[in-house]
Amino acid sequence: MALTREQREQFLAEPHVAALAVDAGEGRAPLVLPIWYQYTPGGDLWIMTGRDSRKHELIRKAGRFSLLVERVEPTIRYVSVEGPVVDTRPGTVEDLREISARYLPAEKVDGYVEFASKNHGEQVIIRLRPERWVTSDLGTV
Repeated sequence: MALTREQREQFLAEPHVAALAVDAGEGRAPLVLPIWYQYTPGGDLWIMTGRDSRKHELIRKAGRFSLLVERVEPTIRYVSVEGPVVDTRPGTVEDLREISARYLPAEKVDGYVEFASKNHGEQVIIRLRPERWVTSDLGTV
């Protein structure tokens, strides 16, 4: 059964690890990989990635990407969202702290932010405007 707008937006706002998919060019399957994201119902969503990463380059070329989030407990549910990139800007330590706090226990955030700041290179924030949604809750099958 498809989710309502409110249900899909609330589910996407939960801290699931997403599968990001983006066109990888002629003769290639889409690039698909796990990624952290940030979303507030009714707004755009954003990801943070390396400025020089393949994923950033492919998203820049395609101008759009998709995210899929899922769970299997207490019911089998997923939300897939696709849309255009509406903004790309340099990432900040504050952005890194925000997204890290979404996924990590509070006591791990400072250490991770310090590590990532030193080791992951320059980052960018890429904003996606949700345009197409595919959703389902299959219950407890």
